[in-house]
Amino acid sequence: MFTPSSDDVRRFFCESYRKLRAGEVLTPMEAMAADWISHHPEYEDVLKDVEHALTRDYSVEGGQANPFLHLSMHLSIEEQVSIDQPRGVRDAAAALAQRYGQHEAHHRIMECLGEMIWASQRSGMPPDGAAYVECLRRQV
Repeated sequence: MFTPSSDDVRRFFCESYRKLRAGEVLTPMEAMAADWISHHPEYEDVLKDVEHALTRDYSVEGGQANPFLHLSMHLSIEEQVSIDQPRGVRDAAAALAQRYGQHEAHHRIMECLGEMIWASQRSGMPPDGAAYVECLRRQV
């Protein structure tokens, strides 16, 4: 299993952005990343400077959202929906997208995804996919 480091993730998004701006050929994963980057122009300054991106701290105490975590969550949701894992996430995401548009739907899904991860970490139990999908359904 591939387990990228924080620096690997930051380099990936910065390189995807660089290639997008340069009009270079993107891998399928880079193309997905570039699509979500285009929805978040507020992250462009961070993505332009890979060296700064690698040293930047996005701790909770700093009060600033981590653009790399945010973009990674977009990609995670894309993957979950594409394989319908956990079962029901595809239909719930489609209903949210129909009601709110895809981008806002993803942000609503992120809230439930974060809640599921937090509950799992707090309890020491595996993530509860059924509770996650139910959270999504309540968002509709």
